[in-house]
Amino acid sequence: MTALTDEMDQRVRERAMYRCEYCLSQQRYVMGVLEVEHIQPVSKGGSDHESNLALACHRCNNHKSAKINVIDPDTGEDARLFHPRQDIWTDHFQWSEDGTEIIGQTPIGRATIIALNLNHPNAVEVRRAWVAVGWHPPYDA
Repeated sequence: MTALTDEMDQRVRERAMYRCEYCLSQQRYVMGVLEVEHIQPVSKGGSDHESNLALACHRCNNHKSAKINVIDPDTGEDARLFHPRQDIWTDHFQWSEDGTEIIGQTPIGRATIIALNLNHPNAVEVRRAWVAVGWHPPYDA
């Protein structure tokens, strides 16, 4: 990645409302600093342009790695992953009734949940604590 300027970093963070663009974890509730990541990995032709950058928690970024698609478990077909610049989160995901799990509504949503392991037991447990104190789920998702 070419040098990310402070201004570009700030624009990416503001655009994401200081939360992971995949699991919607808010910066103020996670232990580590959210990371600027390439939606389309550079190794697979992605650029350093802001339109290819997203804010991600370490967990999502680590699981996503260089993946761009995964098999949708419902259809058995190859599905691309959620693209925060092109897709709307609520078109592909919804929260479980108790607000602790992310439910895929489309092949893109289901593939992304699998690829990023969005409902790992640790993530669900943390969300359960956030729900208990009224921090979760986000009001707009």
